[in-house]
Amino acid sequence: MNIAVVCGLIILALLVVMLLAGVPIAVALAVSSICAILPVLNTGAAVLTGAQRIFSGISVFSLLAIPFFILAGNIMNKGGIAVRLINFAKLFTGSIPGALAHTNAVANMLFGAISGSGTAAASAMGSIIGPIEEEEGYDRDFSAAANIATAPTGLLIPPSNVMITYSLVSGGTSVAALFMAGYIPGILWGLACMAVIFYFAKKKGYRSTKKYSNSEKVKVFFQAIPCLLMIVIVIGGIISGIFTATEGSVVAVVYSLILSLFFYKSIKFSELPKIFLDSAEMTGIIIFLIGVSSIMSWVMAFTGIPTAVSEAMLGISNNRYVILFIINILLLIIGTFMDMTPACLIFTPIFLPICQALGMNTVHFGIMMIFNLCIGTITPPVGTTLFVGVKVGKTKIENVIKPLLLYFAAIFVVLLLVSYVPILSMWLPGLLGYV
Repeated sequence: MNIAVVCGLIILALLVVMLLAGVPIAVALAVSSICAILPVLNTGAAVLTGAQRIFSGISVFSLLAIPFFILAGNIMNKGGIAVRLINFAKLFTGSIPGALAHTNAVANMLFGAISGSGTAAASAMGSIIGPIEEEEGYDRDFSAAANIATAPTGLLIPPSNVMITYSLVSGGTSVAALFMAGYIPGILWGLACMAVIFYFAKKKGYRSTKKYSNSEKVKVFFQAIPCLLMIVIVIGGIISGIFTATEGSVVAVVYSLILSLFFYKSIKFSELPKIFLDSAEMTGIIIFLIGVSSIMSWVMAFTGIPTAVSEAMLGISNNRYVILFIINILLLIIGTFMDMTPACLIFTPIFLPICQALGMNTVHFGIMMIFNLCIGTITPPVGTTLFVGVKVGKTKIENVIKPLLLYFAAIFVVLLLVSYVPILSMWLPGLLGYV
């Protein structure tokens, strides 16, 4: 039997068994990878090489962006910006049917662009706007579903840590190009969900009773400007070449500290150690995953697993559209059972060569993959954003699944557009000279 097939089966079998047994994903990755290489290398060489790969995998300058963006997001999340963004979003939704749910959608996109976290957006926005929607007669399940469906847009609209992770595992794809490529797909996701919100709201007769006077609009606008300036400063600095994405993450931390400590005064100095500790814990999990995934990437490359998978899939069909559809379905299934970071680390080395063989740009594939895995965050059984949204919405998963189905249909249409119409992802990076 081909060595690639043997090693691939060992990895797959051990991963499934250990994950079902509750073994941490990082440990499962390391053990399955080392065991898979044993038919080729002796135990001593396998363990030594594995250790070397862990350290070489995390000794990358661009990875510094991950802890700093996490820290900036946590500071802004604790800094009370959610209320200001919600009020700002209300200026755009007016009195259209389901205005408050539309406000939630716009605010999730804005908050995600600042925090880079879908779960943080679902938690912050749902806990604030949910009670307001309930007071105005909105159905609790409808409100929760709208919040859950739109929260992952922040993982596509930069900054996004999973894009940095993909950049590393894909062999150095430009982080700036990925950031720019995520805007249009992220906005299209949000607009698709807003179309569903409009349909449900029109059907149920939800309308907003709140109207802003001109003076209130001006006040709300100026209150939100400092929050929105973070997006302009960080992304604008990266686009203009003033600093790299890694340096931009440090700028984001400094700006968020100044904003929260001195401008809004919403965080006390005594709260900073807890924020730093939470950020360090999140960073440790991600960096360790990246390190051990480097072992798996090396094992796959050494044994030729990606080549074997590519040949098998291209043997089914050499039609670009058929192969992309199959990969999309596989990624959707993977996303329902695995978190974004490990899924990205494990399956990028497998699927990327196939798409490159079909002439697909690495930036385009990255956005398609992240889009698929974002959907996984709002689907059971391990959808973290789904669980957070249900909790803050004070409802049950079984109650929101039915209203979420139409959102899934709308999001899937956008996924097909992103997959089959490259310009949606590539236009902005191309315009700015990144690809």
